[in-house]
Amino acid sequence: MGIAYAANGDTKIAYETFGTAGEPLLLVLGLDYQMVWWHDAFCARLVEAGFHVARYDNRDTGLSTHFPAPAGTSPWRAALGGGRPAYTMADMVGDGLAVMDALGWAGAHVLGGTSAIAQAMALLHPERVRGLTLCMSAPATAGLLGTLRHLKFGIFREIRKLPRATTPQEKVEYLIATYRLQASPGYPFPEEWVREVATLSEQRAPYDPGTTQRHLAAGRATRLPPLSGITAPTLVVSGADDPMVKVSGGRALAAQIPGARFVLYPGVGHDLPEAIWDDMIARMPRAEAPA
Repeated sequence: MGIAYAANGDTKIAYETFGTAGEPLLLVLGLDYQMVWWHDAFCARLVEAGFHVARYDNRDTGLSTHFPAPAGTSPWRAALGGGRPAYTMADMVGDGLAVMDALGWAGAHVLGGTSAIAQAMALLHPERVRGLTLCMSAPATAGLLGTLRHLKFGIFREIRKLPRATTPQEKVEYLIATYRLQASPGYPFPEEWVREVATLSEQRAPYDPGTTQRHLAAGRATRLPPLSGITAPTLVVSGADDPMVKVSGGRALAAQIPGARFVLYPGVGHDLPEAIWDDMIARMPRAEAPA
């Protein structure tokens, strides 16, 4: 299936699917990244495992609706509460539900990559989430100070050292360099794929630092209930060598969700190397559709 669009009010959400049958599975990414950063081959592997897969561009990314940003707003100011948010986390959750509605899915398994949105979806709309897999994540309900304790700050200093990107090619190189800083040290860096997807991302929608600000502002604009309210069977996946999120983030996330399973992969960073795909997919909770 090619690109299709779902509507959440005036906001258009671009999505695409893999497979034509199987258990519905919605792929949700976090800050900034477009849906093409879900590897096509990973999506195909999920189809082989019996899922009907949908991935989508969050609002403000890729081919979905983009929003203007107030001048001079920094990511930290946005996270701390400066300025009026352009939208809320609840709006972003609604975007994912709009994709499900467009596909006729009453419910779906949700796989979140560094995604507070996936956690929020399971909390705010438990009837729509049949199963939940959370990767590279920490609790989205901890507030700013609680979140900071699970972050490693060295990578942010390294990202700030990267050359400022102004031309399209420089922006592609910036995306590649950023991904390299996050990548799994225990596995080969997928240079060819990263370059291909970084180039595609720039062609679809040039990198906009304001997206980070608006996404962070959306997160602090929605107060979520405790993670203990998640009822979906849940798998939490962390990389032992994640340069951005401490292992404590994944452990805390699993500890707060009733019955959640926690899996730690040695050598894995802030990404999903192909070598762990089959094992991770085999561990994902499967939920039968309600009768």
